[in-house]
Amino acid sequence: MSIDDSILAEVFKDISFSSEETTLIESKFEKIELTKGIILLRADETVLNQYYVQKGCLRTYYIDSKGKEHTLQFAINDWWISDYTAYFSSTKAIMNIECIQDATLYKISKKNIDRLIQETPRLETFFRKKMEKAFASFQKRILASLSQSAKERYITFRSSYPNIDQSIKNYHVASYLGITTESLSRIRKELTHS
Repeated sequence: MSIDDSILAEVFKDISFSSEETTLIESKFEKIELTKGIILLRADETVLNQYYVQKGCLRTYYIDSKGKEHTLQFAINDWWISDYTAYFSSTKAIMNIECIQDATLYKISKKNIDRLIQETPRLETFFRKKMEKAFASFQKRILASLSQSAKERYITFRSSYPNIDQSIKNYHVASYLGITTESLSRIRKELTHS
């Protein structure tokens, strides 16, 4: 199934394309519909694609040697998701990606991104800026984890993911923040009463 014009404009904001470029780009994306609970990617699988989230919510998480889940990222509308370490290094996935709300995604392989960049060079700037933004975001998240209190991390989480808090499970939020669900409940109560 091809990507439609409205999605093309959604994904590549502020970039206009000729009809030939539009046809080329559409041919490289594949639309995917996922239902809540589907695992899109499992650790140890080969990672060939990254995904644009048109609608819904997914999470990237790691399972440590004790079986504990650590949520690294949520991907909501207009975000991209993959196991980027494996994607860029051509190694097996270390992350899992779970659909936590019904979702519509557009997948594109690394091979197809490389072809698009070769044939439409200005897309290189788009993909480079997207990766720069993601890198900066992950760096801010690491710094927050190292220097902020759990309450401050929760406040930052709510500003990064507005309205997601009520529609995902508490243990997903707690896992993302690196705290227990009990601590999360206490923080929410404190914020409600302040």
